[in-house]
Amino acid sequence: MSTLHLDAEALYRDLVGGVRGLLQPNAVLVGIWSGGAWLAERLQQDLKLDGEPGVISSALHRDDFDKRGMSAGSGQTRLPFEIEGRHVVLIDDVLYTGRTTRAVINELFDFGRPASVTLAVLVDRGGRELPIHPAYSAARIKLPAECRLSLARGDAGRFSFNIKEGE
Repeated sequence: MSTLHLDAEALYRDLVGGVRGLLQPNAVLVGIWSGGAWLAERLQQDLKLDGEPGVISSALHRDDFDKRGMSAGSGQTRLPFEIEGRHVVLIDDVLYTGRTTRAVINELFDFGRPASVTLAVLVDRGGRELPIHPAYSAARIKLPAECRLSLARGDAGRFSFNIKEGE
């Protein structure tokens, strides 16, 4: 697995174009804590969108809350806009089983009923356990189930990936 090299910055540039194509009038970006929130923050600036993006946590709606507690998706949900009637573009770094996406959609609906919810991800690694599919992914890869792929953000705001084997 150590031979896998993903250029997070190159994938991010692809994501900018993909998200631009998903934006509708009255759309807002909502990043899934934590990697998706970092992406949404930078996308908001690079796409020259007004305001600030939302951040959403999966912590309170996870189906494994009894095992993981508040450690999973432990960031706090912050939506600086009304959700009701808005076109929401959910942003995440890595899509795997779909369980985090399901949890944040439940959290999102606690704040109102959006006109639509669209998912854009940096990397889709397959392995879905739920019928969730991104409208846009900058890359699709296959990783063994025991590997964990996560986005990292350096001091200068540049993205890279961490790959941990055997977890």
